[in-house]
Amino acid sequence: MAELKTRETRASVAGFLEKIADESRRKDCQALVKLMKRATGAEPKMWGASIVGFGSCHLKYASGRKLDWFPIGFASRKQDLTLYGLLSAEESDALLERLGKHTRGKGCLYVKRLADIDTTVLQRLIEISRTGA
Repeated sequence: MAELKTRETRASVAGFLEKIADESRRKDCQALVKLMKRATGAEPKMWGASIVGFGSCHLKYASGRKLDWFPIGFASRKQDLTLYGLLSAEESDALLERLGKHTRGKGCLYVKRLADIDTTVLQRLIEISRTGA
């Protein structure tokens, strides 16, 4: 079985954010750190080279595979902000209808910029996803 490349690192989240060339994207990422930290109560940590994660949990799949992962996080990708861990709570679908301009992947939520969405709804999505409430 291949080794998972995305692991928690000791890299600086602030240092990572400072390297984001686009000022608007950098500010969005800084805002996401504040929003996710407030909602989760967890300190941001770098996971791999480009994901900011909040919290840690141990997952075990039916196949027996085990891994440590972050429950909530985001990455600044070329086209979008990729938000992880926000689609599985029972209330997610109803909130996503009110979120604003976004797309969804199998397990991710994609937004171009925070100005395109309702950050109050995003905050609630983070809260319910973190707690399962």
